[in-house]
Amino acid sequence: MEITCTRCHQPVLAENCFCPTCGLPQLVYTGEGPDPQVAAERRSTPARDASMVDWKPAVRAALTLAVPAGLLCSAASPVGVFGLVWMGAAAAWAVVLYIRRQQSAWLTIGAGARIGLVTGLFAAWLAFSVGGCALFVQRFVLHRASQMDTDWKTRVTASQEMAQEWTAGMGPTEASEAKAVRNQVMSWMLSPWGQAGIEAFSIAFNSMFLLFFAVSGGALGARIMARRRRPEI
Repeated sequence: MEITCTRCHQPVLAENCFCPTCGLPQLVYTGEGPDPQVAAERRSTPARDASMVDWKPAVRAALTLAVPAGLLCSAASPVGVFGLVWMGAAAAWAVVLYIRRQQSAWLTIGAGARIGLVTGLFAAWLAFSVGGCALFVQRFVLHRASQMDTDWKTRVTASQEMAQEWTAGMGPTEASEAKAVRNQVMSWMLSPWGQAGIEAFSIAFNSMFLLFFAVSGGALGARIMARRRRPEI
């Protein structure tokens, strides 16, 4: 038997006390009178809205998992792309940790995604900072500027050779114009500001991936906890 939620008008099973879509508490009518002690406990305990987030404990849970996630996802970390998987897992665990600390029945997917987003923002900021500091230390503290410039020039040259192969079938006029464009792009990429700009863009682009995995992980964590801890009568 199903009833209809009074807030979002979505179907709700009769044995559920909360709407699985918006988290609104549902009224359940039975033929028997309620236990006085249970009724008193229910009156003294306010119902939690599963779509709302208490941000003070949520931020603490997010910071707890964001610090190791940011370090593992930074450019200085040896784990590489596996850091993205850890980012999703860290966001999901932040949601689980928040629910356990708050003793909440469950959270909606949207609320879990918001906690995951906060976790991802902290982790992305930390990963961006660690990556930038690592480049600074290698260039100016460890005096590896010449080696870094040589490696960068090799990468740029390889990319230009690949672009030249793509334009090999063009006519003489188009090939001449494409060569001029490649020379300009290569000159900009080999300049100090070009190299710094591309490195910064690369780190920022990786941060966007971190946010995507964090939001997905937070939503997944809320979904898993909703199935395990959905309140019953």
